[in-house]
Amino acid sequence: MNVEVTPLPGIGVRKDFAIQAGRRVGVVTHKDGQTELIVSKSDDPDACLASLPLTGDEASALANLLGAPQLVAQLTEEHRDLPGINTKQLPIRPSSPFDGRTLGDTSLRSRTGVSIVAVMRAGQAIPSPTPDFTFTAGDMLVVVGTAEGISKARDILIDD
Repeated sequence: MNVEVTPLPGIGVRKDFAIQAGRRVGVVTHKDGQTELIVSKSDDPDACLASLPLTGDEASALANLLGAPQLVAQLTEEHRDLPGINTKQLPIRPSSPFDGRTLGDTSLRSRTGVSIVAVMRAGQAIPSPTPDFTFTAGDMLVVVGTAEGISKARDILIDD
């Protein structure tokens, strides 16, 4: 997939790509930090057909919605021949006792046998987070373990 990056003088940067449906989809990141999701004509990226301003939290949530399922699908496929091994996404919600706390604070692996293999944050995969990695509401954890362990991990992240 070819993502085009276009500086927009005085505004910020546009990053977009052509989709099969004959349009371009992208993001404009403004100098002031504002983010817009845009849809443009395939033959004229400057002809914006739709623009949705997003808050930082909204952009992060959308990125996680789009990014985490792709990563989970890939890991699930790789673990297909390993019976009893599951890959799931677990969110860090604003109500989670671990919002603002570190991975080490969860003791998740020793308590459940589940490993956090990546954290999706703002559309970026952070692989193999270390024990000092601090969770933030909106993070999507990509975990690997048994079904029972993943269920326990979900309970810990929600109720602990």
